[in-house]
Amino acid sequence: MSTPTSILASLRERPASLFGKDFLLTWDHSLDQLKLVLGLAETLRLMHQQGISARVFKSGLAVSNFRDNSTRTRFSFASASNLLGLAVQDLDEGKSQIAHGETVRETATMISFLTEVIGIRDDMFLGAGHTYMLEVAAALDESFGDGVLAQRPGIVNLQCDIDHPTQSMADLLWLEKTFGSLGNLRGKKIAMTWAYSPSYGKPLSVPQGIIGLMSRFGMKVALAHPKGYDLIPEVVQRAERQAQESGGSFTHTHSMEEAFEDADIVYPKSWASYSVMQKRTTLLQQNDREGLKELEKACLAENASHTNWECTASQMKRTKGGDALYMHCLPADITGVSCKQGEVEADVFEKYRIRTYHEAGRKPFIIAAMILANRAKDPIGVLEGLLKKNKPRVDI
Repeated sequence: MSTPTSILASLRERPASLFGKDFLLTWDHSLDQLKLVLGLAETLRLMHQQGISARVFKSGLAVSNFRDNSTRTRFSFASASNLLGLAVQDLDEGKSQIAHGETVRETATMISFLTEVIGIRDDMFLGAGHTYMLEVAAALDESFGDGVLAQRPGIVNLQCDIDHPTQSMADLLWLEKTFGSLGNLRGKKIAMTWAYSPSYGKPLSVPQGIIGLMSRFGMKVALAHPKGYDLIPEVVQRAERQAQESGGSFTHTHSMEEAFEDADIVYPKSWASYSVMQKRTTLLQQNDREGLKELEKACLAENASHTNWECTASQMKRTKGGDALYMHCLPADITGVSCKQGEVEADVFEKYRIRTYHEAGRKPFIIAAMILANRAKDPIGVLEGLLKKNKPRVDI
């Protein structure tokens, strides 16, 4: 069994740094940098489990900017920041001067004077979320370079239109735990499939994040969706290229059954199509409510023609040994529980429910690791120092 000390020792063997580097897209970073985050996250998780304090900041803000609704990621960011000793301040754009026309570059600077990290979620507008994060980054670079800011806060992508790195990295950490090591993931088949939902407009970033990350670890990545539910072409092309480079494989099919066949892991999740998200973005930006209603009506009708795309017990029988690992970013649309018909049968979800909670429980530590790696020149040394002090997390 790995211990915090052994994990940190193994990280020392493959030096990597994310000091001062924003975490926006997983494919922006090397494998060693990703492994650094995974190792730091697992160390922090074990320290928390053992009641050892991970408080490295004596002061400072962690600013959260959620431009879309969130439960798991919002609380994960808050708890991760608190774990490290940062106070969390939520930027409510409706209550800020942004509502009065304040520019991105001004807002970015005004919230950053005593700030260590800014977490941003912006997944509503295709072609805009990642761009917004780059605008914030450029504004921080300017203000720090001109001496306005004493330090340049790091940025963590809490989900954009392209990627959801804290989710996919948490998923990878759970897979590492489940299969014993990252090396053991080589040759494992993961089916990232579309699944029916009685709603529309769900972001593309989760499936894109999964294929964009897992294709780098020698896995057999199978992407499946009905015709018309395409992802961003450039991300799919990247996954194909990365799979080839890593010694894995990438298949793209319009059959859920084909994707599930002999799969070790299944990830059935609804999303809107690339073309729908393009139309939706335009309508949202134009505040065209009638247009949005018509688009939703058409999309729900299209969704309803694919209700057979459901993770059922019979579909699971197609997987490796009939017992593949089921994964979901949550909340899942559960047939007969949260909706009349949805992504997954109630019995299937219940079988894996606790395991999906374990999957979700990795996210706070992934975020904390991203923050620590951004702020500390030697994050491994920081955690080694905390382990030596062995200070209790709570004095009760």
